[in-house]
Amino acid sequence: MCGRFALTATPDETAAYLGLAELEEFPPRYNIAPTQPVLMALAGPQRAPGSNLPDRQAMLVRWGLIPAWVKDTKEFPLLFNARSEGVLEKASFKTAMRHRRALVPASGFYEWQQSGSGKGQPYWIRPRRGGVVAFAGLVETYAEPGGSEMDTGAILTTHANAGIAHVHDRMPVVIEERDFARWLDCRTQEPRDVLDLLKPAEPDLFEAIPVSDLVNKVANTGPGIQERGIVGPQPEKVRRQKPGADENQMTLF
Repeated sequence: MCGRFALTATPDETAAYLGLAELEEFPPRYNIAPTQPVLMALAGPQRAPGSNLPDRQAMLVRWGLIPAWVKDTKEFPLLFNARSEGVLEKASFKTAMRHRRALVPASGFYEWQQSGSGKGQPYWIRPRRGGVVAFAGLVETYAEPGGSEMDTGAILTTHANAGIAHVHDRMPVVIEERDFARWLDCRTQEPRDVLDLLKPAEPDLFEAIPVSDLVNKVANTGPGIQERGIVGPQPEKVRRQKPGADENQMTLF
């Protein structure tokens, strides 16, 4: 899965990578969480013949997709990830997969390695060579009962590659730059035509760095959450004993 990620590249670097004309200024974001606004790039309107303007557009969406058919959002789960293996069949995602495929720029993501009953060891998983990557995203515009509209989105996931499988068994789908146009082209490319892009990234693309548990709290948004650190074992809870009880004596209560 992908429940937290970061985008620390500058607007100019991000726009150049995604093939956008420009982006409004935004600060580095070190701990992006579900329900927060995230930047996505989609195919824009077709340009006139001979135009040299980019045919992609940027959009801020709420991270957590809400399908158009949902009646009560309070009763609907938060869909911040979409499993790529069944995305064509899932009612929640198949419309967006056909009409609104997107790119989600990221400087890396966080994942938790679970062991025992503790909270897990967080890892900052970033491109080994630095820079920006683009996750596969889906966008759905939800019309609220009051009449206003809200753009919402999800990140597609797949099986983890060999490089990070020791941390978690899932990872975001990474769309390579040479495949941007095909992934975003919802006019001529059917969903089945781009299924081959929904695969694990190359094993050497990312490196996994253990970090402290500062990332666990959404309120922590500074660069310090990406510093190397190890989460120690959780202290065991001491069982309270009734006064006068003998721990070697069996009891029914």
